[in-house]
Amino acid sequence: MTPDARLLLFALLAVSALVVLIARFKLHPFIALVSVSLAMGVVAGMSPAAAVKAFQDGVGNTLGFIAVVVGLGTMLGKMMAESGAATRIATTLIDLFGERRVHWAIMFVAFIVGIPVFFQVGFVLLVPLVFTIARRTGMSLVKIGIPLVAGLSVVHGMLPPHPAAMLAVTAYNADVGRTILYGLLVGLPTASLAGPVFATWIAPRIALPLENPLARQLEGESVEEMPGFSISVFTVLIPVILMLLASAADIALDPASPVRSALHFVGSPIVALLLALLFSFWSLGRSRHFTREEVMRFCNDCLGPTATILLVIGAGGGFNQVLVQSGVGGAIAHLAIGSHASPLILAWSVATLIRVATGSATVAMTTAAGIVAPIAAAIPGTNAELLVLATGAGSLMLSHVNDAGFWLIKEFFNMTVPQTLKTWTVAETIIGVAGLAFTMLLSFALS
Repeated sequence: MTPDARLLLFALLAVSALVVLIARFKLHPFIALVSVSLAMGVVAGMSPAAAVKAFQDGVGNTLGFIAVVVGLGTMLGKMMAESGAATRIATTLIDLFGERRVHWAIMFVAFIVGIPVFFQVGFVLLVPLVFTIARRTGMSLVKIGIPLVAGLSVVHGMLPPHPAAMLAVTAYNADVGRTILYGLLVGLPTASLAGPVFATWIAPRIALPLENPLARQLEGESVEEMPGFSISVFTVLIPVILMLLASAADIALDPASPVRSALHFVGSPIVALLLALLFSFWSLGRSRHFTREEVMRFCNDCLGPTATILLVIGAGGGFNQVLVQSGVGGAIAHLAIGSHASPLILAWSVATLIRVATGSATVAMTTAAGIVAPIAAAIPGTNAELLVLATGAGSLMLSHVNDAGFWLIKEFFNMTVPQTLKTWTVAETIIGVAGLAFTMLLSFALS
């Protein structure tokens, strides 16, 4: 067996071990990632000290940037929740679309609200609205709920400033603004297929119980004195607008221009999110007459749940670094270059394998980006921004029982495991396949 083949076998066994530890033995993903990463490094020929150092460096490099993005994004999401801005955006779009097309409205709501918040946060934020609409219109929870999770999932996997997407942007040396622009072009049709189109077809085929305990508790919640629709949308889109302006400055302005430097500063993800958060204190807090103490309490309260997310993201970065330093990344690069596979398809395939194995879109995107980045660098003409989207699409493929999102959807919608597989798992798979297809189409259009 060649050294490269041996390394690839070890990597396959490491990923398989992650599956068994997380899915079979219910070990926490963070503990599983730490254990498997260190074992992988030692088995692959690294000294124990070198394996620990590689893992530690991977965690540090990952969290040095991502922790700030996660913290600021979570605070912004909390302000949207407490002020009622998310509810205002949702109800306005629903009124605009009408009850017959309410499932389309929900998808757009999820797409907008999901920009600054994690999938789980956005879901818990908007699911009471789904219950209320289902009761008011008599529609199936599946027909309204699948567009919600499709919109949130696409944004979570493909669009900065979400942590995994931002990590892939950094790994591939992509431009944030162009990634957002291309992500919108690919993400909206992808979410449409996996959301409203698929939901309309599958909803009549899924019979849910008449009683849903969670729906009874959450439906009908409302927030008085909500901020206006325009100011709510503007607040949540500030990071996107600033990052797009920074990218436009690269094209339109001279490199020595002070305006270009200023736009690059305010358009950096950390500064853009910080400015949006500070603006939200005024724009969203004012209508609810929040005191300074209340706003600070919101910011403190929302950071606790991010600890687990950050640990898993950091451990995923550590696992990625061990794979790279042990030589697995190079082995895959040699294999890929020899096969002449498209970097887009390769990134999607690697991310898909890790997603199916670990159940984590974040770990899949983080690890795949680290593995594919040196390959992409060796192949001239590779579009880094489209590589981010292809990796993101692969990281969303085939969610099943080892994914926390699977159980979240199952419990909230009161479905059986087979029903969840027929709805949520299929929707995620449509996102993965359609996301790659639209990315490839955009690649042909840009070439």
